[in-house]
Amino acid sequence: MIDTVDAAEFERLVVAELDLLPDDMIDGIENVGFVTQDRPDDGSLRLLGLYTGVDLTRRGQYGHGELPDRIVVYREPLLRISRDLEDLKTNIHVTLVHEIGHYYGLDDEELENLGWG
Repeated sequence: MIDTVDAAEFERLVVAELDLLPDDMIDGIENVGFVTQDRPDDGSLRLLGLYTGVDLTRRGQYGHGELPDRIVVYREPLLRISRDLEDLKTNIHVTLVHEIGHYYGLDDEELENLGWG
């Protein structure tokens, strides 16, 4: 567990990991806000990230005035499971890929089968 990464530095790490994702994964993302929070609203430390919105498989006539979808990356749970800074970066990367997978319509089982569970 590491605890020396404050909220501002954590946000910078998340942005840096987003920048490292492959273009073909990122280019298809529309109307999604990426945010960081210390913890989920229920205060737990089990959830590393969360996608909320309408995934691409269910959008239909989406895009006309809807609020943006959101992908939240949670700082404290990720710090808790990370051994060091490099492990934290890896865990942020995996969390981003996992939540983006939900945006594309993949469920947890499919993501697990792909190695991003």
